[in-house]
Amino acid sequence: MSKRDYYEILGVAKTASESELKVAFRKLAMLHHPDRNPGDKEAEIKFKEINEAYQCLSDGEKRAAYDRFGHAAFSQGGGGPGFGNEFGDFMSDIFENFFGDGRGGGARGRGGAPGRERGADLRYNLEISLEEAFTGKTETIRIPTSIACEACAGSGAKPGSKPRACPTCGGYGRVRAAQGFFAIERTCPNCHGRGEVIDDPCPSCAGAGRVERERTLSINVPAGVDDGLRIRLAGEGESGLRGGPAGDLYVFLSIKPHPFFQRDGADLFCRVPISMVTAALSGEITVPVIDGSQTQVRIPAGTQTAKQFRIKGKGMPVLRSRDVGDLYIQVSVETPQNLTKRQRELLQEFEREASEENHPESAGFFSKVRDFFVSGASRA
Repeated sequence: MSKRDYYEILGVAKTASESELKVAFRKLAMLHHPDRNPGDKEAEIKFKEINEAYQCLSDGEKRAAYDRFGHAAFSQGGGGPGFGNEFGDFMSDIFENFFGDGRGGGARGRGGAPGRERGADLRYNLEISLEEAFTGKTETIRIPTSIACEACAGSGAKPGSKPRACPTCGGYGRVRAAQGFFAIERTCPNCHGRGEVIDDPCPSCAGAGRVERERTLSINVPAGVDDGLRIRLAGEGESGLRGGPAGDLYVFLSIKPHPFFQRDGADLFCRVPISMVTAALSGEITVPVIDGSQTQVRIPAGTQTAKQFRIKGKGMPVLRSRDVGDLYIQVSVETPQNLTKRQRELLQEFEREASEENHPESAGFFSKVRDFFVSGASRA
């Protein structure tokens, strides 16, 4: 019985690219895999054909020979395509993607040394005042963390000794097991993917390569930071196990409430109460500025509650920019309280002398109210 054409088996054209070959192979391999077709001899035969075809066509030299001579290129002991290490690696990738590794996958590169376990990231919450957010500051913090063991330089082995390659995986960090017609790699159960074992652990760190310590760090908080900003300090997190890379430290900023100012981006808002006389006759008020200084604001005659006055360039700096926000003063006209007899007499005298021109807003409102009720009565 003559062998089927490899391109026909994979369902691709002779001009198919490597990626097209791989896509076709993945699809057919998953479709006809024996584990998905238990007891189906026809699926088993097709699976073998698919493996053989892909092993040949995915190799540049073998594909060139096949394109020229067909199946005869591999006859007479010509070293036809077989189920080698490359296919085992490929199938390992497929089934790890679909079914996952029992330990969540080991840290390794294809054909490379096993990876070191990275240290955990750390979080630190830092609260600062609005004034400190305005000027920026350098803050010294103390954090409990894990650092590389000084006695063994992070190796985990007793000083004078060193780790040796794991005898189970040969230092690879993973072991391969054949299952039927394919091979699957798993994290080495002996070294847990590290590729090394320690016969004589360091007494200072018990073989972990790191110890618990409290570290002192200096953090630069730039001017203009806002509430919720995150500062990342690369490599300042927890040290990795047995010489693995350190994690990162993330500093989350929060800004304390201010007694005078409310912030909106780079702008500041300040509510200032003023007397009824100042609002009516005009005057000047002194208001605070976030930089610690003071400034004068001219209040024009007839100013009403909620009137805002903008002071340009007296707000917050914009982070990593030369721009500066503005300060908005919002006045609130305060009604006099605890009046003396004379004060009452003066106000009553003013009320007798007042006209609608003195209270245009209230006069207009009550005029509309009267019109509303009159028109309602006429409709009734």
